[in-house]
Amino acid sequence: MNKDKYTYFPSLKDVKVAADTIKKVSAVTPLSPSLRYSKQFDAHILLKREDLQQVRSYKIRGAYNKLSSLTAEESQNGVVCASAGNHAQGFALSCKLLKIKGSIYMPAPTPNQKVEQVKMFGEDFIEIKLIGDTYDDAYHAAMLECKEFQKMFIHPFDDKKVIEGQATIGLEILEQATEPIDYVFIAVGGGGLASGLSTVFKELSPNTKIIGVEPEGAPSMSVSIKNNKNTELEHIEKFVDGAAVKRVGDLTFNICKTNLHSMMTVPEGKVCETILELYNKDAIVVEPAGALSISALYFYAEEIKGKNVVCVVSGSNNDITRTAEIKERALLYANLKHYFIVLFPQRAGALKEFVVDILGTNDDITHFQYTKKTNRENGSAVVGIQLKSATDLEPLIAKMKQRNFYGDYLNNKPDLFQFLV
Repeated sequence: MNKDKYTYFPSLKDVKVAADTIKKVSAVTPLSPSLRYSKQFDAHILLKREDLQQVRSYKIRGAYNKLSSLTAEESQNGVVCASAGNHAQGFALSCKLLKIKGSIYMPAPTPNQKVEQVKMFGEDFIEIKLIGDTYDDAYHAAMLECKEFQKMFIHPFDDKKVIEGQATIGLEILEQATEPIDYVFIAVGGGGLASGLSTVFKELSPNTKIIGVEPEGAPSMSVSIKNNKNTELEHIEKFVDGAAVKRVGDLTFNICKTNLHSMMTVPEGKVCETILELYNKDAIVVEPAGALSISALYFYAEEIKGKNVVCVVSGSNNDITRTAEIKERALLYANLKHYFIVLFPQRAGALKEFVVDILGTNDDITHFQYTKKTNRENGSAVVGIQLKSATDLEPLIAKMKQRNFYGDYLNNKPDLFQFLV
């Protein structure tokens, strides 16, 4: 290995050792053909169903492989992690199975459903500590405990044993596939999964193009590769929480910039469309990060025609309380949901005129917030309207302007819009 501590690539030997280590706790998940997507994209689309793991994500692989590698003294001292998501669940189950005491730091606003899930997997072997408002707050608190009590911090992605554990997905895919694979689409958050899988393919299937997929609002790996150095983003959109990090790993950055064929980003709204599509048409529940790889197909539609394509479905820990937001974002992305300031003339029948003469027969008012009358002539309201077709927007605006109801369009005003969605 190079003297540079970040120049590391997992060896095939180490990945095979990891596969043997985790075989009793990690399922060999199906590589399932998707008839619907195969027909839609005129390609052979296979889904690697990591959402079917016991902890409903691939994270059990890396967490268990790392904890299994600890010395007796390290295990005795106890271990620590910081996570509000899938890493916490994989860590918790691994602690219980290996009988290692672990502390899990989670931000205080973490939904109770996630906290309870982690408790269920870890039982008496873990202690959950809700600290701070953000992941960064929880992370700093976790590091303080590690320093004070000489405990081992189990990183969610920037760790050799974690990377080797995630790499076992690559081995499984190649063992399960009956034809050479042309493309693999894979979600990238911190980069652990992409690093491990891409290294295996680089050695065993070098002609396969590995495409890393990030949410548009958190392109940390894309920016880092473009800059040719690991770059921390100042601000990120956290909606795709399983793949939204400000800074990728140092180990993983070095591997991904070398191994990945390319990086791409997908709008969060498109991710939401995919989540709803998978649920309604395939009865598959995925979390936002789990939908990233499939969402990417729409942007590669021409390139993948006639090809053998694998999408890694990374997880299914979706919080049901987010359903309304997912629907809203999907409609906004499809240009079917629009918010306006509507100026209603201060006279009887104005609302009826708006509904009957301006709205189309298929238009639906989904939000209506009337504000105090500002002058004698007009009173303003914030109105949300759902359209049947995106082409109905321009005629709607034209009619509003023609009859003097138009005040302003809010979808393209982020400072105002954030209060509505």
